[in-house]
Amino acid sequence: MPEADDMLEINRTYWDAAAEVHGNGDDKTYDLAGLLAGQDTLTAVEDAVLREATPSVAGLDVLHVQCHIGFETISLARRGATVTGVDLSPASLRKAEKLATRCGVRPSFVEADANALPEELWGRFDLAYASIGVLHFAPDPTVWTRSVARCLRPGGRLVLVEYHALPNMFEEFDPARAWCAYDDAGPHDWDGPETGYADPAQAPAATRVVFCRHGVGAVATAACRAGLRLLSVGEHTDNDRPGEYGSFQEADGRWRSRIGGQPVPLLFSIVARRDPDPGPS
Repeated sequence: MPEADDMLEINRTYWDAAAEVHGNGDDKTYDLAGLLAGQDTLTAVEDAVLREATPSVAGLDVLHVQCHIGFETISLARRGATVTGVDLSPASLRKAEKLATRCGVRPSFVEADANALPEELWGRFDLAYASIGVLHFAPDPTVWTRSVARCLRPGGRLVLVEYHALPNMFEEFDPARAWCAYDDAGPHDWDGPETGYADPAQAPAATRVVFCRHGVGAVATAACRAGLRLLSVGEHTDNDRPGEYGSFQEADGRWRSRIGGQPVPLLFSIVARRDPDPGPS
């Protein structure tokens, strides 16, 4: 299994290649036409969790963690936030900057590993937003959460929406067949066309990716160990957009994964706050 530095470089290579094929107007995940037309790109779950953390991001300094090509960065900026997108992939950031210019917004972008965010970002943000597939690239969720928490001002909040580890453990759903245990965090080294999640017909030139799986309890505990106060922990069995891990669109238009005929959580969410330092006792 690759060491941490090797994992970082393997994944940087993958995301650089992914940036070349994502958001070009013909994949199922990144709706370029909608973005350019002014459509908000947050899913219903992401929007609900964000609004739970704050009624509005207008006027807030927001850190978008692992922003990739910047679709949600642009949406947050359109809502009135001053947004800084951070990502380890320089190709992703170049594409994000170009898209932001086309959309008429001006977020900032910083190239950095989310597991070790630079000191220049510490203590600058009212809200850190991280959503779907981010913790897959964190070998240790406590290290990741501490890194992000350092960037919050006292009173600042973390909004995290992430894939749930339960459906991720199954390679077949009917009948159910698991490829790993629920608590098998990895890292897992994958290489194949299935890593072209946005459009399997347009897999990136680099298809190897090293990812981890973290359960809800591990991530909630990581937030506590990072000095954050948990405000909510949610599990979500449906969403309004396509997802991975066996999800399919049902008659009501919602996307779900089912095992034994029953819906299981697709996503989980955490809202947490960095409390002001208590000072000397």
